[in-house]
Amino acid sequence: MLDGPKFTGIIDLNVNHDSYDFSQNFYRKLNEGSNMSIDGNGSLQNGGGSVAMSVDNSSVGSNDSHTRILGHQGLRHVENYSVASSIHRGRVSHGLSDDALAQALMDPRYPTQGLGNYDEWRIDLRKLNMGPAFAQGAFGKLYRGTYNGEDVAIKLLERPGNDPERAQLMEQQFQQEVMMLARLKHPNIVRFIGAAQKSVVWCIVTEYAKGGSVRQFLTKRQNRWVPLKLAVKQALDVARGMEYVHRLNLIHRDLKSDNLLISADKSIKIADFGVARIEVQTEGMTPETGTYRWMAPEMIQHRPYTQKVDVYSFGIVLWELITGMLPFNNMSAVQAAFAVVKGIRPTIPHDCLPSLSHIMISCWDGNPDVRPSFSEVVRMLEDAEIKVVTTVRKARFRCCVSDPRTVN
Repeated sequence: MLDGPKFTGIIDLNVNHDSYDFSQNFYRKLNEGSNMSIDGNGSLQNGGGSVAMSVDNSSVGSNDSHTRILGHQGLRHVENYSVASSIHRGRVSHGLSDDALAQALMDPRYPTQGLGNYDEWRIDLRKLNMGPAFAQGAFGKLYRGTYNGEDVAIKLLERPGNDPERAQLMEQQFQQEVMMLARLKHPNIVRFIGAAQKSVVWCIVTEYAKGGSVRQFLTKRQNRWVPLKLAVKQALDVARGMEYVHRLNLIHRDLKSDNLLISADKSIKIADFGVARIEVQTEGMTPETGTYRWMAPEMIQHRPYTQKVDVYSFGIVLWELITGMLPFNNMSAVQAAFAVVKGIRPTIPHDCLPSLSHIMISCWDGNPDVRPSFSEVVRMLEDAEIKVVTTVRKARFRCCVSDPRTVN
């Protein structure tokens, strides 16, 4: 679920660590107008890579592989495949003949089980055409395929046979994700197609976003112009989708650019609700469900939290859209966690529109009660969009590691 090691309690910032210099011009202390140098407290250990079940990074799986079918650790992308030439109707492609996870899904010896109250969403595996995997984690893989002729993304999760406790947790997450996706119907939420459950594998099918993730998009455009109008429009898509999610008293808990998918029309679809949950109470909520670079300080510190953790994450996402950069890009994930708790945030470009700066600063405030609701964020972004269209028609942001800035 995390980049780096899991902490069982509050991160002790008083423990000595190897020196890390926060004085570079990438970050600033909250409530201060200039960059601030912080003396290193010792070593902030390097974190491991995050495991993805959306296109890049996600929250399902772990850095340690305990699977019987997937014999690998962590996430790796599967390169050099041709989807068009390898999809077969109602079964896996010939190229997947050695893919035990995909074979298990289609194997008639493993009967399809019901989905309880959501059995209407059970897919007909005879209509599922599976192409090769394009990403995988310790407990599952992502495939591209078709269902009833529609391009879809297929997420397969393996039940860990030698870890009953983890298997039970993953089954709960699968059931929760099905429940969430079945409820969520919004143009900025990835559309749920259906699911299948077998004794050894779980399957979730959603619409396929041809544009990949926002993080992929920004990475590809790192040294090119990023239109400001597009950044604000996509931020509005995310905010409107999250306004809808919060209206249903849900918390996403893993909102980040890797979980924001781009449709053919460049609109944004929020994805990966595998760690989302119903907001009933704040005590006892599972911490460490997001990724440190986007995670609110109260979650990092294992304090009670509310929907405002999503608002914090959105502030970081908005900064990404504006600058094109990865947050805390010269830190490991665990180093970023220490920085966030110390009050460090990414540096906002000096010539960023004041209205956008205000939204970012408000959203990532260390006090959750100060952060706006998504309804307020939507209103502020709509006002900013009008300013962009009417007064900054040709404004574009250039992604520079040392000096993100705007030019006309």
